[in-house]
Amino acid sequence: MSALPPEQASTMRRAAKEAAHPIATLADRWAEVHRQAAEIAGLAGLAAENDCADAQAFAALVKKCADYQQTLVWQGTEDIAALLQPGLAALRTLTARGQDACVPALALWREFYEARQAILSALHPEASRKAA
Repeated sequence: MSALPPEQASTMRRAAKEAAHPIATLADRWAEVHRQAAEIAGLAGLAAENDCADAQAFAALVKKCADYQQTLVWQGTEDIAALLQPGLAALRTLTARGQDACVPALALWREFYEARQAILSALHPEASRKAA
């Protein structure tokens, strides 16, 4: 019998399972973040982007990177997820109340876009140096 609460034990099991296949898990997380971003884009009146949302292409790119880059990408993706979840919940609340969510959705979309650009530049540091 475990001394841990069931929720915590479940979380630990899931984390251990994800650690066995980190790139596949990262690709799934990347795809989920982009599904949420597409919903935000719709609320902001923007067209959804598809060019960065390809999880398999993203995973292939990450596999070619150094360990430090993979760590940056993992942390950045988790940071984006942490940003989007409460923001999307707030936008859904606004729309459920019949309020216009366009302006706050646009602000959240911009935050997502800049965070995603930071992740992509971590994968291609030489490209970000040339742009500077």
